[in-house]
Amino acid sequence: MSKFFRFFTLFTLVFFVSHTSFAQQEEELFRNESCTSIMFGKKATDDGSVITAHTCDAYYRTWLNFVPAQKFDSDTTHQVYWGTMHTHTPWSQEGMKLKGEIPQAKETYAYLNTAYPCINEKQMAIGETTISGKKELINKNGLFLIEELERIALQRCTTARDAIKLIGELIKEYGYADAGECITIADKKEVWQLEIFGEGPDRIGGVWAAQRIPDEHVGISANISRIGILNLDDKNYFMASDNVFDVAKNMGFWNGKEPFKFWKAYSGEKPFNVREYFVLSTMAPSLNLKFDSDELPFSVKVEKKVNIRDVAKLYKTTYDGTDFEMIRNLKVAKKERNENGVLEVVDTIVSSAAHPWLSTDRRDLLNSLEKDAVVRHRPISVQYCSYSWIAQLRDDLPDEIGGKIWFGLDVPRLSPRVPIYCGNLSLPDSYNYCGHNNFSRQAAMWAFTRTNRLAMVNWGTGKQIVEPEVKKYEDKFFGEVNFIENRAKELAKQDKLNAKNGENTTLCREFLTDYSNASLRSTIDRWWELGDKLWIKMKWKF
Repeated sequence: MSKFFRFFTLFTLVFFVSHTSFAQQEEELFRNESCTSIMFGKKATDDGSVITAHTCDAYYRTWLNFVPAQKFDSDTTHQVYWGTMHTHTPWSQEGMKLKGEIPQAKETYAYLNTAYPCINEKQMAIGETTISGKKELINKNGLFLIEELERIALQRCTTARDAIKLIGELIKEYGYADAGECITIADKKEVWQLEIFGEGPDRIGGVWAAQRIPDEHVGISANISRIGILNLDDKNYFMASDNVFDVAKNMGFWNGKEPFKFWKAYSGEKPFNVREYFVLSTMAPSLNLKFDSDELPFSVKVEKKVNIRDVAKLYKTTYDGTDFEMIRNLKVAKKERNENGVLEVVDTIVSSAAHPWLSTDRRDLLNSLEKDAVVRHRPISVQYCSYSWIAQLRDDLPDEIGGKIWFGLDVPRLSPRVPIYCGNLSLPDSYNYCGHNNFSRQAAMWAFTRTNRLAMVNWGTGKQIVEPEVKKYEDKFFGEVNFIENRAKELAKQDKLNAKNGENTTLCREFLTDYSNASLRSTIDRWWELGDKLWIKMKWKF
């Protein structure tokens, strides 16, 4: 480590230059490692919740809004656009292109419109991760990208199984134009993992398979196809397109003789990496899963039921204290004065200037000083996360209360999760603006991005300021949620009584909306304050 002592002064001078250049530095990384979805069946959680989740790990839009339920005439069409994930506001259409249209449903459900649309008013939620697959499968002549399939499913379906069937029908009729994608679809009863690829250059359709996460299990999709052997006779756990075997044969991906594995035919990559290994081994330690195995189980039975805070903790993961921790070699001398007042080395510790989200340029710099000083293992919590959420779906509550997402902007470890209910009516105005193209106090995103990046200037100082605030706010929200929901249940009963008396009211939904919006605003205000504090703290540490 002696070379680090000689060069660390140089390192600290250039370590934090150009925080806003992550998009250019990590462009290749984003294409290959965007998003993590973790799922829990209802018997794997301590309150019977079904859980799916999503980290939007790339520079997609951060504005979000609620789209209301609608009714349409029988001859109405639904227009299909590409480019919906990079607009600046809900009413702007820069970069969007109309690709076609399909018949509209007579009625649609309200849904929360994030870059990848995520939850509807009937407690159906959809997470997403890009799994790429073999490039030969992509056919850009198809109509649908994955985000539009999610939107239509949320508008028209109430169960995961119906959503899978609808998506399969749409792909077959109109074509799939995206790279390989996994969407994790959950309802109040169960959660499924659906993996989709194109059908190749000769057909605009698609090929797909879906596997259900058993009720007592946890599953994870993290940018790698994971569905293996398909037991299509077991309709309670498997579904697939009718061409799932033929396409693999015709494309030369499967010889028709060896056992068919979906991931092997259509992806070809080893079906797990560090994120899958970490989550599955953490939830089932007695299995003694090995990182050097050829394959891991598709899902594992949890050895201890989880609550929503346990899931939130998984999403903060940067592998601190493990062999996968990126900065564990970046150690400097810790000095203290002895009894004679002379400074002497008493220990070596990880530098306070090192943080778990080092960019490619900074890793290259350090590795040029000493080979493999920093070995990157892709964490679950990354610095290029636009937003993330954890959906909690419960069949013992009215839909407007039972379904909610725990939402956060920017780095999952550094921003508190705030509950947004699927019965909410609106969001604060600052959630109407994406801030990726310019700094603006109008955009909620920048309250968190500015503060969280400043905390990384000197992580030893920054984490002592930001992480206690994350805990403080999450303690508040998780601690008061039962009171809030009990009050909402009382108001839901009042709404039903009012309806019987001929008066339609939305007391429950208004209450939940007010609560969520007040919580969102309070976190935004506090993170602006923390950012101001960190500017002062960090002014000599750049």
